[in-house]
Amino acid sequence: MVVVTGLFFGTRSLHKLKMSRSEKAENGEQPTFNSDLELNGTIVNPKAFCNVCKRLYRDPKILPCLHTFCSDCICQLEPFSVSSSSRRDSPEVRTGVEEDRPAVTVTVLCPQCDSEVDLPPSGPQGLSTDHLALDEVFLETLLTNGPLGCDLCGEGSAESRCEVCSVNLCEFCCQAHRRQKRTASHSVQRLEELKSRGRLCRPVLCPLHPGQELRLFCQPCDLPVCLECSATLHRDHRCTPTSDVIDRHGDRIRELVAVRLRPRLELLKDSLQNVDISQEALQARVDATANEVRTFARAYASAVEAHCLSLLRRLEELRVQRRNQLHLQRAQLQQALLDVGGGVEFAERLLSCGSDAEILSAKGVTLRRLTSLAEGSYNPHPAAFTPDDSGSISFLPREPAGEVEGYPVVGVINSKTMDLSKCTVDGEGVQRAEEGQPGYFTLVCRDSAGEQVSRGGENVLVSIVHKEKKNSKLETSVVDNSDGSYRVSYTPKEQGVYSVWVCVKAQHVKGSPFTLTVKRKLRRHSGTFHCCSFCSSGGAKEARCGCPGTMPGGFKGCGHGHKGHPGKPHWSCCGSTTEESECLPESVLAAVSPRGHLRTVEL
Repeated sequence: MVVVTGLFFGTRSLHKLKMSRSEKAENGEQPTFNSDLELNGTIVNPKAFCNVCKRLYRDPKILPCLHTFCSDCICQLEPFSVSSSSRRDSPEVRTGVEEDRPAVTVTVLCPQCDSEVDLPPSGPQGLSTDHLALDEVFLETLLTNGPLGCDLCGEGSAESRCEVCSVNLCEFCCQAHRRQKRTASHSVQRLEELKSRGRLCRPVLCPLHPGQELRLFCQPCDLPVCLECSATLHRDHRCTPTSDVIDRHGDRIRELVAVRLRPRLELLKDSLQNVDISQEALQARVDATANEVRTFARAYASAVEAHCLSLLRRLEELRVQRRNQLHLQRAQLQQALLDVGGGVEFAERLLSCGSDAEILSAKGVTLRRLTSLAEGSYNPHPAAFTPDDSGSISFLPREPAGEVEGYPVVGVINSKTMDLSKCTVDGEGVQRAEEGQPGYFTLVCRDSAGEQVSRGGENVLVSIVHKEKKNSKLETSVVDNSDGSYRVSYTPKEQGVYSVWVCVKAQHVKGSPFTLTVKRKLRRHSGTFHCCSFCSSGGAKEARCGCPGTMPGGFKGCGHGHKGHPGKPHWSCCGSTTEESECLPESVLAAVSPRGHLRTVEL
């Protein structure tokens, strides 16, 4: 390794360069990089520095992925996998250095592209040397005025370089180099001229025979060799001058680059550009969406604030409404208390202080007043009022509340407070019913806006009393549907006119008391409303009819144009010719002669 490196740097100058770096490291002057590839404040050439150790290349080797690192840096990479393989195709076998025996193949990850690459059985030394990287190292050393000493005497400062021998020369050694017959024809360039050119032209020497240039190419081994290698290790192989085969091998490389890799490179560039465009579009879309979200959030917050103000206004309206209702109830209760108290006081004083004549003389007016007080329209139930009878006001945060400024909002003020003038009683059962048949009607509690309250729990009292028979009171059932509605059911025992009282919190709802008319239960027809029994039965002889009509031929029912037929459609059960009528009782049917004529009876 020292010989190979010395060919390009000169052994002594490389040693001095290493010693200089060691001294700088000991003095805390280790070369460092920043993000702009600067070495101690000076911009450097990145091609001359290893990406692992961040220093100038030392014996640079090319990995199979075509990335270059120092040999020592490759040795320090941790193995990714280890496998056994044969050494038949290894460079050592081709050069005759090693025998054919099993070897271990070590796979590492490239520090730059993270690809899995196999190292030769001989380790990093079996990898190809990156001579271009060495050129960059030397050029970088020149450009940065690095410490270059004379490779021959080791004392003077190098001022020139022999491009054939690849050695750095001081002024004295340069003159001696030109005077010697063997080196007089060598091209010697001044270092300042090389620095201005920016590129080195130098031979590549054999690693096995120092000083021998690689001028031949062994085709069986596919390796460049020197003259001594061709005479010894490759004496039985066909070796050709490198100038004769460079076109063929160079063309192969150029073909791969031009035909396959260059189009792929352009395609990858286009794809990468498309990805960048997509990223920019994505970022633009994300930014636009973020702005939309912020705009929506501001507008929605404004809508929520407006909804909050609306809820607070609604709450204030409920408070005022509830307060007015409580004031009204208090006034009614006070007046009822005064009336009942005055009546009781007068009656008790009359009974305790009055004589028989005085009691009897005031009996009429006293009873009428006491009866009026006992049966008055405002007669609260003992449990009609509770300490929280003003009704509960609650907030339902998840209840949909429609839209505000085009945005759906939730949260409503829930109140059990009702406006008795808005409550409704629905159903036919509050106005008419049939004797012995159950009747139904529904009380719907509503607020001041006419909306049905959403909860039940109100104290609903329903009383149904016969207007003529005060002692005849129907038993009622009130079912709370828990949605602000109440189903009332009853069953009248006798016909007549009833008074229906519907009270909530001891107050009549709008329209109360209602008038209920109970009618006698109609006898319903059990037969068929037909033209004749012959037609309705399909000609059956056993078919009968309630009319007095007969048919000859053994038919037991009636027929068109035959004796006794009413001449119009009639009921088969009783013979009534009115479709909407009550069925005639059995007593009436029995009193009619089978041969007589039954006239239409309407009830």
